[in-house]
Amino acid sequence: MKKNILLKLLSIFSVIFGLPLISLAQDVSERLTKLETAAANAQSGADNGWVLICSALVLLMTVPGLALFYGGLVRQKNVLSTMLKSLISIGIVTLLWAFVGYSLVFSEGNAFIGGLNFAFLRGVGAEPNADYAATIPQQTFMIFQLMFAIITPALITGAFAERIKFPAKIAFTTLWTLVVYFPLAHMVWGKGGFLNAVLGGSIPALDFAGGTVVHISSGVSALVCALYLGKRIDYKNEPTAPHNTVLSLIGAGLLWFGWFGFNAGSALSAGSLATNAFVTTHFAAATAMLSWTIIEWLKNGKPTMIGAISGAVAGLVCITPAAGFVSPISAIMIGMVAGAACYVMVCEVKKRLGYDDTLDVFGIHGIGGIFGAILTGVLATSSINPIFKDADGNALPVGLIDGNAMQIVNQLAGIGISIALAVVGTLVILKLVDLVIGLRVSESEETVGLDATQHGETAYTFEPIIDNSIEPNVTPSTPVELTPKLALK
Repeated sequence: MKKNILLKLLSIFSVIFGLPLISLAQDVSERLTKLETAAANAQSGADNGWVLICSALVLLMTVPGLALFYGGLVRQKNVLSTMLKSLISIGIVTLLWAFVGYSLVFSEGNAFIGGLNFAFLRGVGAEPNADYAATIPQQTFMIFQLMFAIITPALITGAFAERIKFPAKIAFTTLWTLVVYFPLAHMVWGKGGFLNAVLGGSIPALDFAGGTVVHISSGVSALVCALYLGKRIDYKNEPTAPHNTVLSLIGAGLLWFGWFGFNAGSALSAGSLATNAFVTTHFAAATAMLSWTIIEWLKNGKPTMIGAISGAVAGLVCITPAAGFVSPISAIMIGMVAGAACYVMVCEVKKRLGYDDTLDVFGIHGIGGIFGAILTGVLATSSINPIFKDADGNALPVGLIDGNAMQIVNQLAGIGISIALAVVGTLVILKLVDLVIGLRVSESEETVGLDATQHGETAYTFEPIIDNSIEPNVTPSTPVELTPKLALK
């Protein structure tokens, strides 16, 4: 009897107290699930916003950044043709990217080129591609990577500025993007690519934001173009005076600004790795600018604006492959090397060899990219980015300073493959375009300038200021003396 009463009491207490506890536990579980979902959505929103902003920053690097930088460095008669070469790359590469480019770079294929799974952007929408960026829509990742593809062939145009036919430039950009950029980008960044460090590559070459893919490929291709086309008709082994250094300064400033998106955006999230890439980018650029300026000052007795902005761009190039792998102090070391190495190439070696790389694309992008790739193998550390891990998830040494000397060999292999593909691909393309279209304008067109002969327009129209003191409908008996000043219309 007592036992039955006790069981009934226990049943009553379980109903009174148990159900609320169960309900509370379920409520807590639901709240935790909602909290986790909200946190994930917040992270995704922040990352997506950051990468979209960085995409805009990288586009800003091409136009107006690169267009102004290059445009100010050429002569007045060629400024529009030079700037248009950067602008037109946006249209050409965007369509190539949408049709087949994104797929050939980032869909699974073989070790050297991707497949056509994403051709015409099929399946590239709001859902993330976890292989590359798990917290942002694949469409965001796609547009960010497009901006890199746009600026790379635009960089090459500085080598053959002032002497190439515009139709030849269009054909070259189209073929070069297909034959050189897409395969190399897949090898370095695509899943299963031969040089991919984390997604199944045979040789794990480190390239955080495009040292090999963008700068070595464009710089070496630029040298090939300069040698194949030959010198400008009035080239005298000395730099041609830029027509507007102010434009170049503005362009360099926009490049520096946009480069934060170029490098920090390559973290593909708004986290601490993006911060490190942002900081190292700035430190390297500032140091390289000072390095170039000091060397030039000591050698020539005067520092120049052109030297300072050239040094800054050299530092930005050199830090690009290393930005997400090295510390800020290492970035300063990289900047020192970048300024010195690129100065020697542009101001000494080029003069002795006598080739006409109009805007020193190889001397800055090619040499800066090569030194940057090597120094990445030396200075990369797991404390910044534990990109290599063992089977248990423990961080492994990354660069030489971590104890991984083999990484320098990997970097050299990546450099060698990039150079080989750029040289062979560019030579074949140049020969083909030369046979079908012809590369160079005529001597008379080059003398007049490409703005007028290729595009029928000029950058600046000068008109005399009319003396308004003359009464209308009165023809003076003697010529009226106009003010000698010119007004920019």
